[in-house]
Amino acid sequence: MRLGGRLAAAIDILHDIETRHRPAAEAMRDWGLNHRFAGAGDRAAIGNIVYDGLRRRSAAGWLFDADTPRALAFGGYMLENGMAPEAVNQALAEDRFAPPPLDEAELRALAARLGTPLPEAARANIPEWCRPVAVRAFGAAWVEECAALAARPPLDMRANSLKASREKVLAALARAGAAASAIASRGMRIPPVAGDGRHPHVQAEPAFHKGWFEVQDEGSQIVSELAGAEPGFQVLDFCAGAGGKTLAMAAMMENRGQVHAHDADRQRLAPIFDRLKRAGCRNVQVLADEAALAPLEGRMDLVVVDAPCTGSGTWRRRPDAKWRLTPQQLEARQGEQTAILDAASRYVRPGGRLVYITCSFFEEENADQAHAFLARNPAFRACDHQAIWQERFPDHPQAVHIRREAGIMLTPASAGTDGFYFAAFERR
Repeated sequence: MRLGGRLAAAIDILHDIETRHRPAAEAMRDWGLNHRFAGAGDRAAIGNIVYDGLRRRSAAGWLFDADTPRALAFGGYMLENGMAPEAVNQALAEDRFAPPPLDEAELRALAARLGTPLPEAARANIPEWCRPVAVRAFGAAWVEECAALAARPPLDMRANSLKASREKVLAALARAGAAASAIASRGMRIPPVAGDGRHPHVQAEPAFHKGWFEVQDEGSQIVSELAGAEPGFQVLDFCAGAGGKTLAMAAMMENRGQVHAHDADRQRLAPIFDRLKRAGCRNVQVLADEAALAPLEGRMDLVVVDAPCTGSGTWRRRPDAKWRLTPQQLEARQGEQTAILDAASRYVRPGGRLVYITCSFFEEENADQAHAFLARNPAFRACDHQAIWQERFPDHPQAVHIRREAGIMLTPASAGTDGFYFAAFERR
């Protein structure tokens, strides 16, 4: 397929997302099933156009003075690839499957705005209702921080130290362009794709099937390390989900001690069994029923709560989610977080630690929750987060936003990771 056919497909997919209010991944999958003639390269290039349009929706809409699927597809493509309108029209003229070329009104709008500095809202590319939330989180740097959340993401992996060193995995993935991550001790990274490119399918590599590595954002790896699981510990991963942090902590513990992996949603927990087997984790018990947790009350050295949240820190990877998010959903997540924190705190032994994690940058889900938990639970006190970071990552003092008693924030702009929040509390 040429550029014209790819743009036409992207417009159709964006229209499907908008009219049926469905996730981009579902719309992309269904388009592929209905257009089997499109090869992997074409599907990747179309996906790039769709996701670039969603990541830069505000900027593309400002360029075209319109918020249509066509404006998002054309605008996202030109912003990401630096292609001039005239060059786009020339490419469309050579393709009978192309959408209509840019018309006079569109060309006039583009001539007036291309090369002009984007307004703050267009640079930030977030819903208007999120602007005060972002300003509260980042202050004067809110535009730069949000703009980083609208960039293409890298592909991050974690070497599984139970089976292979990072150096051994990097040698196995040399042709994929992997290199050691900047911060995470076992992290590896393949940079964001450029143009019409796509990331290599690393899960097809023999090293993956041998359990040598897992796909995991570097930010998720970092907060797993900050949690501080050690060999011999008794650990409860209270919202384990598919098990990414469970596996990371089991490796840190060298298969000594025990990790109890629990999630209230059995469907989310289902993938963990195959992952544990592949990774060679022998110190993990999966507990789907909350009743099975009763014997653990007051006995855990470490309880980790990777709480359900808005996912605003993952907007690089799931840009459609930010345009579906509502204030009502944020409020609902806050209620869930409060209940989960209080429930999980029962399992921490005296002197043990409770860790609270979100993949969000919203203060309402992060520091506000930490302060409210401490106010409700005088048996706990805040840990010294500056000391926690210094102990684990002394060579990266500027990579995060740290407030000594209010937690640690990772962002794409500061750490090059997805957005993550980490807070730790000690039971007195």
